[in-house]
Amino acid sequence: QVHLVESGGGLVQAGDSLRLSCAVSGRTFSTAAMGWFRQAPGKEREFVAAAGRSGGMTYYADSVKGRFTISRDNAKNTVWLQMNSLKPEDTAVYYCAASFTLYSGSYSSEARYAYWGQGTQVTVSS
Repeated sequence: QVHLVESGGGLVQAGDSLRLSCAVSGRTFSTAAMGWFRQAPGKEREFVAAAGRSGGMTYYADSVKGRFTISRDNAKNTVWLQMNSLKPEDTAVYYCAASFTLYSGSYSSEARYAYWGQGTQVTVSS
């Protein structure tokens, strides 16, 4: 059984940084494409960032490009989301997601990911 556990969320001020972690267990982590998504109150869940199996390929939403960095360590079964220059509009519940199957669609598509974490709250005050 696959488990994804996020951590690292919290309350910060605008301009601050946070690093989210997602620990994965139950399947071979190096075979998973990993994504981060977020959902703000009253809004649809949206794509934030994704990394291919080796971490060599990364993808970002335009809204976070240049501020957020996704990385992974396959030896530690962990993916991170480093978030810098946080803005109040970054406030959301952040979810990590894993895909262990081949998928021809976009890394930003929720349909790619079969496994999801429980989410971690990030609140950015102005």
